[in-house]
Amino acid sequence: MSDVVSPQSQSSCPGKPGHDGGIGPRRFFRIAVTLAFILVVITTAFAGWVYSLGPLPLEEARKVSTTIVDRNGKLLRAYAMADGRWRLSVEAKTAVDPGYLKVLLAYEDRRFWSHGGVDPLALGRAALQLATSGHIVSGGSTITMQLARLMEPRRERSVYAKLRQMVRAVQLERQLSKDEILDLYLALAPFGGNLEGIRAASIAYFGKEPKRLSLAEAALLVALPQSPERRRLDRHPEAAHVARDRVLARMVEDGVVSQQDAAQAKAVAVPRLRKPMPILAPHSSDAAMATVKDAPLIKLTLDSGLQKTLEALARDRAVTQGPNISVAIIAVDNETGDVLARVGSADYFDERRAGQVDMTRAVRSPGSTLKPFIYGLAFEDGFVHPESLIDDRPIRFGSYAPENFDMMFQGTVPVRKALQLSLNVPAIALLDRVGSSRLSSRLKQAGGNLVLPKDEAPGLAMGLGGVGVTLQDLAQLYAGLARLGTARPLREIMLAQEKDNSEREPLRLMDQAAAWQVGNVLLGTPPPENGVHNKIAFKTGTSYGYRDAWSVGFDGRITIGVWVGRPDGAPVPGLIGRTAAAPILFDAFARTGKIPAALPKPPKGALIASNAKLPLPLRRFRPVGELIRTGSDSTPRIQFPLNGSRIDVDRSSDGQAAAMPVKVAGGVLPLTIMMNGASVGEIDSRRQRLVDPPGPGFARLTVIDATGAADTVVIRVQ
Repeated sequence: MSDVVSPQSQSSCPGKPGHDGGIGPRRFFRIAVTLAFILVVITTAFAGWVYSLGPLPLEEARKVSTTIVDRNGKLLRAYAMADGRWRLSVEAKTAVDPGYLKVLLAYEDRRFWSHGGVDPLALGRAALQLATSGHIVSGGSTITMQLARLMEPRRERSVYAKLRQMVRAVQLERQLSKDEILDLYLALAPFGGNLEGIRAASIAYFGKEPKRLSLAEAALLVALPQSPERRRLDRHPEAAHVARDRVLARMVEDGVVSQQDAAQAKAVAVPRLRKPMPILAPHSSDAAMATVKDAPLIKLTLDSGLQKTLEALARDRAVTQGPNISVAIIAVDNETGDVLARVGSADYFDERRAGQVDMTRAVRSPGSTLKPFIYGLAFEDGFVHPESLIDDRPIRFGSYAPENFDMMFQGTVPVRKALQLSLNVPAIALLDRVGSSRLSSRLKQAGGNLVLPKDEAPGLAMGLGGVGVTLQDLAQLYAGLARLGTARPLREIMLAQEKDNSEREPLRLMDQAAAWQVGNVLLGTPPPENGVHNKIAFKTGTSYGYRDAWSVGFDGRITIGVWVGRPDGAPVPGLIGRTAAAPILFDAFARTGKIPAALPKPPKGALIASNAKLPLPLRRFRPVGELIRTGSDSTPRIQFPLNGSRIDVDRSSDGQAAAMPVKVAGGVLPLTIMMNGASVGEIDSRRQRLVDPPGPGFARLTVIDATGAADTVVIRVQ
């Protein structure tokens, strides 16, 4: 019997699966479509969920405490954020110890540089440990995932939260470089209390930047962020100690550190107290914060080493001066005008001394510290020389009769000695000749803002302190003397848009020869006890009523100004510039750690001669009243060039200028011609002479006759 199946039996069940149980093409297609649809729905839902997360909150995460740094990038002061947190920006490559980074990545994320935000191997290891041990051994989170959690903090620990971190981690890796991710993590990682970031933690716990860390310190800083509140050093040091040792043990197991190094690190005790954040140059920092708004980093011209040294000096000397007395110091670079140190008070937190008042910017009476500028203008005008003789005797200017500090008179003395001894009568006699308004305008032109009493014009009393000025303005003016007559505006904030500080226009103070002569005279001023001789040009001053003691000095490199007194302006009996401020000035120069630099050499045209070899009119100064004579003799008058005229000078191809004629009428022969304070020869009986003009710009031409009578014109040479 045949086994052939009839056609009817083959078609008895059309469209159904055969006896082998296979899936027909149509059903397979339907299943595939269904699975694809489900996958699309899941993918769309996931994409929608990812989209609903919104952009990464990078702007908020990048907010840090404002930090004030010195010219070399060293931290001077940091300000807490608005919510009280300390979060300091940091760059891992340049500002963090490589040993710490090695331990951190070995402990937290050994494949940080290679994964894309999520490490599947770490997640698998964490899942296996959870399955075998029954509890979480390691979280499997990468540095990037931890950063994502820090940027969007959530209390719950769930699959949803972990998934969110993974998504955010991938987004971070797509938007930021590995270095940027590491820097951001090091700025946000919690270390207990209001400390965030490795830099804030290192400063608060170890009192130093994280650039140099021991193995014990590095391991401790790796352990703290895992449970920052339970391991706070100021509350739970024992827990922190255990966690640190656990990190060290793990590093030994992984072969990152040796057993011996780990044992030595474990023997080191952990800190139990937080250190205060550094507060160097608080007055400068406050001023910078008020000037530069919303900047995470502000760079100042200060030198942190010098600043710290001078703050200690001011604090120590204020204690010896007595209660309620403060000390202010400012140091300025002569060449650039950069403020190298500013000590606004003896102690920023001392309420009795009004420590938060910046006395370098306070307007006070300068005493005799303006006298050098009176002498400088007198030298510039050419009617007096450092070796000229001048009378120190009772004299009256209308109703004003100046007296010396010791109520004594020296008689006839050289001008050099009159300035060095700070004699009042000679200074006022010279100011009377120079003109109070001219002195005031010249100092203002050079950046010295003098404050006069309300509705009062400049008068002779300003030469002895009858005017207001700040210590920083005095320092700028004295630095102008060191620069041979051109002052540089002070600079303290280094703005990013500033390319070259030397591009700023210098301010004219006086002629080069006159400024050099003033500096040369001040260099010979007798120093205080134990002070070095002939190294520092300085001047002291004491205001009316013993309220302010001053001392300002310079060498060839820096200018330093010192003020001593009570911030409230109350008198302090016996407070004298020479005994209270000058010793601090010389100590400040000594503590710079550098030998005083030599002053500039005498400029071309400076007259260096003894009194006997000076032109006759310069041998002795005569006050204005003594220039009035009777008889046929008339005072000299410059007929050419006229005052205020413009002189066009012909110049040869090599730049040599043609001689300029000078014509004078009247006066007693011989007549001496002075150009910008330097003698350029005498005029014979014809009363005319050809002189070599100075370079382009304004020039002061003075003619003095044998009796001391003089005439002066100001011309512009082109």
